[in-house]
Amino acid sequence: MQRIIATLFLSHMILMAASAVAAPDAEKDLAKGNDRFVVYYSDKAPVKEFKSFQLAVLDAGHHPDLLPLKEEGKTLLGYISLGEVRKSDPLFTTLSSRHLILQENPNWKDSFYVDVRDPFWVKTVLEDIVPSALRQGFDGLFLDTLDDPIALEDKDHGKYPGMNDAAVHLVEAIRMHYPSIKIMMNRGYSILPKVASAIDFELGESVYAGYNFDKKSYTKVSADNYQLQVKLLQEAKQKNPELKIYSLDYADPADDDAIKEIYKTERANGFTPYVATIGLDRVIPEPESP
Repeated sequence: MQRIIATLFLSHMILMAASAVAAPDAEKDLAKGNDRFVVYYSDKAPVKEFKSFQLAVLDAGHHPDLLPLKEEGKTLLGYISLGEVRKSDPLFTTLSSRHLILQENPNWKDSFYVDVRDPFWVKTVLEDIVPSALRQGFDGLFLDTLDDPIALEDKDHGKYPGMNDAAVHLVEAIRMHYPSIKIMMNRGYSILPKVASAIDFELGESVYAGYNFDKKSYTKVSADNYQLQVKLLQEAKQKNPELKIYSLDYADPADDDAIKEIYKTERANGFTPYVATIGLDRVIPEPESP
């Protein structure tokens, strides 16, 4: 165990030395709450489309050239999935042979839940997945799909006990081994009180508006769901005043009025908002106010 920790520490120091630091102006914007952010999972958009954003969440394996973005002072977070693995991922066969692959996500074909309780998964995240993202020059990580293990335990505690605790452990382990990077967590509301001090940013996805996969349409979330999410996010901010809260909502990009309403509402909640299409493969600028 000591050898693993020493190796991880050395790898981390090398990665941090090789990775450029966000420009001071970007850090000031993030600190003051003047930032705008974007979530984009493709590599087609030109650098000029990111000009108005101070923080960008990008796919760790499929993204635009990071260097021009870093030269403009952007803070860049690389997406990693902690609760799911795609069938096309090279890790899938190994995880399957170890019986760590669970059922398929009904909303995303060929994406499968992974057993986050297993030490092999924790080791894989810390030694392979995280370093692979950071080596590319990201300033930190965007931790996604932690809602999966939480939902599995909530639905069937007898079959999936300890999933919530394992999710907490995974976030804490990443912070412990990579203390200097920026970390944003997506949702994970039930573990948020336990990890709020270990992350820099929390993202509320589909707080005000989301996507109905059955009807294949954009829609507002229910009033109760919206109010609950706002409450949980604001409580997390109270627990860790340094924590910045972001919101990611989905809407038809042609519906300027709906998008303007989302931005207005989320900013009133104290969040930094972004409105996207469900594919997250386009950079959608905020509509100009009259």
